[in-house]
Amino acid sequence: MKVIILAGGLGTRLAEETEVKPKPLVEIGDHPVLWHIMKIYGHFGYKEFIVALGYKGELIKRYFLDYQSLQPDITLDLANGITKFGDAETENWKLHLVDTGKDSMTGGRLKRLADHINGETFMLTYGDGVANIDIAELVKFHKTHGKLATVTAVHPPARFGEMLIEHDLTAGFSEKPQTKEGWINGGFMVFEPEVLNYLAGDSSVLEVDLLEKLADEKQLVAFKHNGFWQCMDTLRDKRQLEAAWHSDAPPWKVW
Repeated sequence: MKVIILAGGLGTRLAEETEVKPKPLVEIGDHPVLWHIMKIYGHFGYKEFIVALGYKGELIKRYFLDYQSLQPDITLDLANGITKFGDAETENWKLHLVDTGKDSMTGGRLKRLADHINGETFMLTYGDGVANIDIAELVKFHKTHGKLATVTAVHPPARFGEMLIEHDLTAGFSEKPQTKEGWINGGFMVFEPEVLNYLAGDSSVLEVDLLEKLADEKQLVAFKHNGFWQCMDTLRDKRQLEAAWHSDAPPWKVW
């Protein structure tokens, strides 16, 4: 099953970074958030990716073309024309880097990938969110329900920490936990190929023209993920993810 990653948006709320690079290339640690997302899928055996490019898509192409050369240690034998990469990270990934238009909306980008989907069930996610989601369980859930689409429902992280109060005494603090109320679309979706029929062209919006219509027709089921999930929407989000990555146990590192 192929995995589509939407990587063409402007990322305006992260302008401090996205003025010079597309949001999926903004780094968490030493790797772009796009790499982290692909590692999650790859861990569960899904290693063929279609990356829907738009804004500054050429930089994402360059990142993968230069992937090996970006490793820490390189030995060059100029006399013999031999290049060796020391302890290079290698990924068993197959990538289709597809220009889906600079101004296309999310649904429009998906519509442009019809030839790559080739009439098969596929997965799709956004290029800025990470989670400790069990992809195998997500796929099983989708197949069991037999609907056209499955979306992963998540609790977003709270913006502020919580005070724990017992009998008017402050019992402690909980630093920015996942909220308990309300579900939002966390990406990590599974679709049957028929969903492409709901999308007219570049102006189609995935969330409105596809997901809302599928919900109205009772063809959209929700896979509830109660674990860690966070998107990188702002500089504050990036800093939180950076801190988590450098902790002893990054919560989305399932590999």
